[in-house]
Amino acid sequence: MHVYTASVAWQRGDAAFTDNRYSRRHAWRFDGGAEVPGSSSPLSVPVPYSDPSAVDPEEAFVAAISSCHMLWFLGLAAKRGFRVDRYEDEAQGFMEKNEEGKMAITRATLRPRVAFDPAAGPSREVLDALHHEAHERCYIASSVRTRITIESRE
Repeated sequence: MHVYTASVAWQRGDAAFTDNRYSRRHAWRFDGGAEVPGSSSPLSVPVPYSDPSAVDPEEAFVAAISSCHMLWFLGLAAKRGFRVDRYEDEAQGFMEKNEEGKMAITRATLRPRVAFDPAAGPSREVLDALHHEAHERCYIASSVRTRITIESRE
């Protein structure tokens, strides 16, 4: 078993708070020392109470799915002897009502574009199999109910 921690810190400042007009900007702190500015999404809480330059939980959720998939993909490709030169993904998460009528990110689409050593890249069939295995092994994908689709952009 592993335990992962993150610290989330927010302060009211001089806002009245009870009028619901307070900043949602806060900080995410991680055990390695990284600090990320967080906020509610401007799609949920209007600016100036949300900070569009900060990461909102929904964006972070989609990024976590994409990052986990990428890390598994890179490890599997290396193990099979394929040298990856670059990996990019333009992932999207879709906020909509789920089966219970609640707003949720019900699905996410990953659109990875992977550049391999031109002399030794995998076939399309092997590439698809690598993406499939990465998805099956990804801890985040295994942890959520969100339907995740991978649309490789090679």
